[in-house]
Amino acid sequence: MSALAYRTLGLIWLGAVLFFLYAPILVMAAMSFNASEFYQLPFRFSTEWYARLADNQEILDAAARSVLIALCVTAIATTLGSMASIAMFRHEFRGKRLLQVLLFPPIAIPWLITGTAMLIFFFGVGLGRGTPAVIIGHVALAIPYVIVVVTARLATFDPTLEEAARALGADAWTVTRRVTLPWIAPGIVAGALFAFAVSFDQFVVSYFLSEPGDSTLPVLIYTAIRKGFTPEINAISTIIITLSMTVMLIAARYSKFGGDR
Repeated sequence: MSALAYRTLGLIWLGAVLFFLYAPILVMAAMSFNASEFYQLPFRFSTEWYARLADNQEILDAAARSVLIALCVTAIATTLGSMASIAMFRHEFRGKRLLQVLLFPPIAIPWLITGTAMLIFFFGVGLGRGTPAVIIGHVALAIPYVIVVVTARLATFDPTLEEAARALGADAWTVTRRVTLPWIAPGIVAGALFAFAVSFDQFVVSYFLSEPGDSTLPVLIYTAIRKGFTPEINAISTIIITLSMTVMLIAARYSKFGGDR
């Protein structure tokens, strides 16, 4: 086969993959503007479901709760994960390799098992269910992602830069603030985005640890689907996807995750 044929097949394959990924999302977004509650065709444009969404206080409260929890989790997980990454980068200690290996099982273990274990543990220690338990559970899930991303960024860092700063009289905090953090900032931002996404999108752990009437948005959507699906779910989902894509595009546009070009 010629190079042109290979290129054409590659483009067809890429188009098929993109269609498979985005077609359901585009259909869902389109149906959020369909006047029919039962997705009847022909399509009739309407913003009725967005107007109803604005009056649906239950969904708005769940969305606000999810955002607040995700912001708290992002701040905690990013701070602790970045500190852990820097500590493991700077110091050698017994059990370091084992600790690095143990970061991956929480990512690979099914969240159903993790959620069940957390529920049993939190009731065992007397914390029970509720927003504090949800935040702690999400932090435990998000920290490994932050550590992995920040550690990958630190792998490109030259330790002699810190040694030079210390030789010039900088203390440990100054070295961290003026030398290390600026270098790993793209990794920290990427880790924070991962932490926010893991928390905001988390269903299983939130389902196990949330109190009745105090659900996050994924749990509320699941409950709404069981009771009877309405296009208001399409509307809130379209808004979330639009905001997420916008944030990711802005981050990809103005960050230098791949270094200077």
